[in-house]
Amino acid sequence: MTVAALSAGVSRDALVARLAQVACVSGPFALTDGQMLDSYFDEYRLAADPVLLGDVVDAMTALVPEDAEVLAGIELGGVPLVVALSAATGLPAAFLRREPKTYGSKRQVEGAAVEGRRMVLVDDVVRSGVQLLNVARMLRITGAAVVGALCVLERPLGGRLLLDEHGISLGSLLTEADLPASRTTP
Repeated sequence: MTVAALSAGVSRDALVARLAQVACVSGPFALTDGQMLDSYFDEYRLAADPVLLGDVVDAMTALVPEDAEVLAGIELGGVPLVVALSAATGLPAAFLRREPKTYGSKRQVEGAAVEGRRMVLVDDVVRSGVQLLNVARMLRITGAAVVGALCVLERPLGGRLLLDEHGISLGSLLTEADLPASRTTP
């Protein structure tokens, strides 16, 4: 699933062009596994542009499953997206850490209650899907029903298939193929 709906006056092509211009950055970037990229999708540049963030969220609202009860943003890239998406949809937001906090509340999940609720995970980019699957497993242990995931950009590295194998449907605003070829990498 790709761009399903856009706010009035914003075409799909215009949104893709603005995302490519603002958030697709040339330059070295290290992934958590040590792999180096020549360019990357910078979710912070997206989040720092209030007009672009609003247009992205307007388009993403159409991807939120009707039966979703809580939107859950994964640190750190998913947090600004889930805050804006929560405001746009009226659904409560939860904030997920990869690991429990070692001080203070020592929580891994903050914000809205998740136990017994239908959750949709929100992140900036999905590659292999492993990060989303790990968070989904943690939430399921707490009693949440993780039914879907949303992202701005889906890279073709198996994430959709992995999530589907675990009962999590993935809605992506864009795929790598939607971006100009000269600006994309895994």
